[in-house]
Amino acid sequence: MAPATQHIPQTIPQLLSRNVRQFPDKPAYREKEFGIWQSWTWAETAAEIDALALGFLTLGVAEGDHIAIIGRNRPYLYWAMVAAQKCGAVPVPLYQDAVAEEIAYVLDHCGARFVIAQDQEQVDKVVEVQDRLPGMEHMIYLDPRGMRKYDHAKLTQYQDLQEKGRAARAEFQPEIDRRLATQTSDTTCVMLYTSGTTGRPKGVVLSNRNVVETSRASSEFDALRPGDEILAYLPMAWVGDFIFSIGQAYCTGFCVNCPESPDTMHHDLREIGPTYYFAPPRVFETQLTNVMIRMEDAGRFKQWLFHHFMAHAKKVGPALLDGKAVGAMDRLKYKLGELMVYGPLKNTLGFSRVRVGYTAGEAIGPEIFDFYRSLGINLKQLYGQTEACVFITQQPDGQVRSDTVGVASPGVELKIAENGEVFYRSPGVFVEYFKNAESTKDTKDGDGWVATGDAGFIEESSGHLRIIDRAKDVGKMADGALFAPKYVENKLKFFPNILETVVFGNGKDRCTAFVNIDLTAVGNWAERNNIAYASYQELAGHEQVLATIKSHVEEVNASVAQDPMLAGCQVHRFIVLHKQLDADDGELTRTQKVRRRIIEEKYGDLIRALYDGSETVYTETEVTYEDGRKGSIKATLRICDAKTYPVGDSMNMAAE
Repeated sequence: MAPATQHIPQTIPQLLSRNVRQFPDKPAYREKEFGIWQSWTWAETAAEIDALALGFLTLGVAEGDHIAIIGRNRPYLYWAMVAAQKCGAVPVPLYQDAVAEEIAYVLDHCGARFVIAQDQEQVDKVVEVQDRLPGMEHMIYLDPRGMRKYDHAKLTQYQDLQEKGRAARAEFQPEIDRRLATQTSDTTCVMLYTSGTTGRPKGVVLSNRNVVETSRASSEFDALRPGDEILAYLPMAWVGDFIFSIGQAYCTGFCVNCPESPDTMHHDLREIGPTYYFAPPRVFETQLTNVMIRMEDAGRFKQWLFHHFMAHAKKVGPALLDGKAVGAMDRLKYKLGELMVYGPLKNTLGFSRVRVGYTAGEAIGPEIFDFYRSLGINLKQLYGQTEACVFITQQPDGQVRSDTVGVASPGVELKIAENGEVFYRSPGVFVEYFKNAESTKDTKDGDGWVATGDAGFIEESSGHLRIIDRAKDVGKMADGALFAPKYVENKLKFFPNILETVVFGNGKDRCTAFVNIDLTAVGNWAERNNIAYASYQELAGHEQVLATIKSHVEEVNASVAQDPMLAGCQVHRFIVLHKQLDADDGELTRTQKVRRRIIEEKYGDLIRALYDGSETVYTETEVTYEDGRKGSIKATLRICDAKTYPVGDSMNMAAE
């Protein structure tokens, strides 16, 4: 008798077939279109995927071909990835907000013969650069609006391709079956490009073993089940979305819900009420900012009610969530708070049904993290990378803390190098960087250990991993004190008025910072106080705005002073920037991570002014508009000094 393990699905197409057998009538995908939720069962999903896979063969898709996919989260585009896999091809999702130049690089690098584009906007980006892509043969578009007058010699509508596939089933089904029969856990599942924080994005090749084993183990870790619901709204090119919306969805059989548009995402989130939810720190920061803005606009009694019960939630909420002992009166008061504050607030956020919530991508500020857990939301941190299929560490229920990223995920081994860099080894470790053997060798050694690029340590008492910062960003101040900018940046971003910060200080005698204000929060404050402004730049330079940001910086300095190891990272001087840091300007990655080296080069004049004692600095900055045109912004910026505190000083701003 053959071993039982042979019957365990090893690939995403095999998992799809299993789900059709086990849950044929259970919803697999939902999408909101024109205000109405449409639903597809697993059986209907498989039929849609089969038709597209057959359609691919009518175009001549060969095994090993790369098929690029550009667009927002839609069931049709997820189906395209699995249809490509059924053909033995490799799906390559791209960021939908990538400009034509970025798309050209990826399409050329992976040698994509075929592109699936959501709409006219994405088609136009590819058309703009197609003369540099000799290997590209055909484009498939999903939304026909605006496409009627295009040359369709190398363009096909998605639904038309499916119809061609259905009509050619007798001819091509045997070939599909042959290709499926040859696929194993070592067959390439997907290629995902890194965000490129330090240079050109790299194509990370992930096998079915990487994706399926990691998805299965992480699903079991949190007891995910077929009845769970997720909202798929994060970029399809990001590894997290692929693992959650395809890997874990196909392993467990839960339903993937796609919002109507980015503008309706929060409304759709409330309607779906997901039980399993993921968001990077910036999403949680933005949601908290919106809550605080609403509270500022509320009446005095509502404000008192909110702050009174939130103070209690902060005291006992996390303990209740972890099942720890809490006094009867505290429990009763918390239940009253649930009725009057926490419950309505969770409903507004769309978190009423969240059973498991995660944040990752960057470190989240402890104050922000604790805020959500105090509401009774089981928010946890995980630590991962594209090269690991996301999961390196996770936080077990009952062991959730804001200062760690948890214990090693199932099947993952951890070790810390002498220089403090974190290494891991797991079934999820990527196969290679596409066409980049040198980088593969630099990142993954012969024994399968991968260098994360992050500095951290494992607590002996708990086995939890603590990440200090990116290894390349951790440095020393001039006096030898530790420099860890992310620690301070996350504390600053807790304030609703602050959207982004970049802290400098490596090799210097003191730390300084750039600050981006949150236009929504600060604009709301300006409206309530009848302060007129014509632009972001004007508001960012307003005297009262600068004073408010200064108070936030000084409050963070008082907090940082409590940590002897990091007290040297207090911010002495700062500039509120005249423009928001932007991915289109190369200052952020498409996943909204700060590209420090580029910022240091681009704003060298501002950094020098922070350290040479200047009170103001004039600057001209090149910017990229939404339509791709270049322009420049000129500004004279104020440099603000901030108070710092002796190590261990418990003074805070409220006490002064």
